[in-house]
Amino acid sequence: MPELIRLQKHLADCGLGSRRFCETLITAGRVLVDGETVTELGTKIDPSIQKVVCNGNVVAKEPTITLLLNKPPQVICTSDDPQGRTTVLDLLDDLPARVYTVGRLDFMSEGLIMVTNDGALAHALMHPRHHIEKIYKVWIDSPLGYHQLRKMARGIPNQGETLRVLEIDEGKPFRNGVEYTITLGEGKNRHIRRLMEHFEKKVLRLLRISIGPIRLDDLKTGEWRPAKPAELKLLRKAIADKKV
Repeated sequence: MPELIRLQKHLADCGLGSRRFCETLITAGRVLVDGETVTELGTKIDPSIQKVVCNGNVVAKEPTITLLLNKPPQVICTSDDPQGRTTVLDLLDDLPARVYTVGRLDFMSEGLIMVTNDGALAHALMHPRHHIEKIYKVWIDSPLGYHQLRKMARGIPNQGETLRVLEIDEGKPFRNGVEYTITLGEGKNRHIRRLMEHFEKKVLRLLRISIGPIRLDDLKTGEWRPAKPAELKLLRKAIADKKV
C-alpha cells in the first residue's frame, strides 16, 4: 500500500515553511499535483510517485537541517525585511537547503533560536498544546516586589491575553539593576517585555538561554552550529511527553 500524507505536511517537510504557511500556499492555488491545481487542505498524496509543483518549481524533499543560533540584538527573525535590516538568515553561511526560524525573538532580544527545514519538528514546537518550556535571563532597572512576582505567576490580563510565568527567581543585583531568570511555558508575542511594562520596569537586556532540553551554553553571539542528534532526541521526547 502506498504511504499517503497530507499535502501541506509534504510541503513543510520539503522546507517550504511551517505547515500553516504551506496551507496558505495550497488555498491560494499555488500548488499543483500531477499538473492539477489543488486547493483542498485534506488532499493526501504519495510523494514517491506524484509530482508536486509550487510557484512553478518542483517540490522535492531536502536534507533535514536543524541549527542552533545565538541571535544578536537588532536582528529580525524573518527571511526578508522590507526595511533592509539584518535577518537571522543573513547570519548563516550557504546551506544545502532552505531553512526558516522556529518561533521568534523580537528585534532587540537575543539568545537561542532554532533554524530548520524540519516541518514536523517546527509544527510540534509551535503548537500551543505542547508548551515546550523556554528559559530567559532578563535584566531590568529596578527589583520586582514580592507581590509583583506572585502576580506574574498567577497571570496578568494584557491586551486580551493572560501573561504568566512558570517560574521566576528572586533576582540578582548588578550595577545598573537586577537580573532575573524566567521560565515560560507558553510564549506570547513580547511576553516578558509586556510583563515588565505592566510593572513599569525598563528592560535593559533580554536573553533566551534554553528551549526545552536544548541550551545556549557557550555559543557566542552571532554564532551557530548544527543541533546534535542527542539534543534533537531529547527535544522530541519532551514534545512527546507534553502530548500525554
